[in-house]
Amino acid sequence: MATDRTVTSSTPALSIRGLEKRYGDVVAVAGIDLEVPRGECFGLLGPNGAGKTTMIEICEGLTDPDAGEVRVLGMTHRREAAAIRERIGISLQETQLTEKLTVEETIALFRSFYRHRRPVAEVIAAVQLGEKAKSRVGQLSGGQKQRLALACALVGDPDLFFLDEPTTGLDPQSRRQLWDLIENFKAERRTVIITTHYMDEAEQLCDRVAIVDHGKIIALGTPRQLIAMLGSEHVVEFGLEGFQIEDDDLAVLPGVTKVRRADGRYQFDVAHVHLTIPALLALLKTRQSELTELTTHTATLEDVFVHLTGRHLRDG
Repeated sequence: MATDRTVTSSTPALSIRGLEKRYGDVVAVAGIDLEVPRGECFGLLGPNGAGKTTMIEICEGLTDPDAGEVRVLGMTHRREAAAIRERIGISLQETQLTEKLTVEETIALFRSFYRHRRPVAEVIAAVQLGEKAKSRVGQLSGGQKQRLALACALVGDPDLFFLDEPTTGLDPQSRRQLWDLIENFKAERRTVIITTHYMDEAEQLCDRVAIVDHGKIIALGTPRQLIAMLGSEHVVEFGLEGFQIEDDDLAVLPGVTKVRRADGRYQFDVAHVHLTIPALLALLKTRQSELTELTTHTATLEDVFVHLTGRHLRDG
């Protein structure tokens, strides 16, 4: 079994077979199979409580599975835990760092844990914290602390990054800065596995995405492939005042591939929005119903999740 840094590119970065984890009566991970090749940015997309973090913690060696096998860079935590730790970088949902240390001191501390490592100054530059190198951790903003957490994951020169909800709670500018860092990891052909419940983040960063719900992978593919599952390019949402329209009447409108109703609103998956909207307005006129609102947008991974589960990612 390979335990050095010479594992061939044909060896998957991550291989999971039959993975299961329970907490009492709660099934967190329900028999997942997955393989991630080296050099891919792979996303686990799903609502809070879907099982993403538990799955990642098992892969990182922080949690033991109840069943199944995980191989990280061809190795198992049971036999080669120390070797795996030398090869991976981890950024948790929340990283608690010593607030009295400076940025330089914090990265130097984490650097001391590894045999293969990058210079502190190089890592600070990579995460754009040069102006804060002498600042104490307690003086950093939320976005700067997240970048510091990525620096601590990067300093061991890892082949594989695990990033668990890295942008949760950040402002838009800080999110964009972290996206740029992850894009740099990708450009270096490092493997990145990221969990998120932001569909735009998954679409922007990931080569492939697994949509996770109730501990299972319910869809897997590139963002474009998953969106193509809808059989439509657009989504139309509207509300009505007055007489309500039957779903069967809406389903036969030109361009409509699926009709849903939730919270008093209608939603279509639409292949040809320029045909659907005029037909909808004509139908409403004959039924004496008036629109209270009407929106359209290009189909996203959020729409895929709604299509598969009947609820939104943010609903959990």
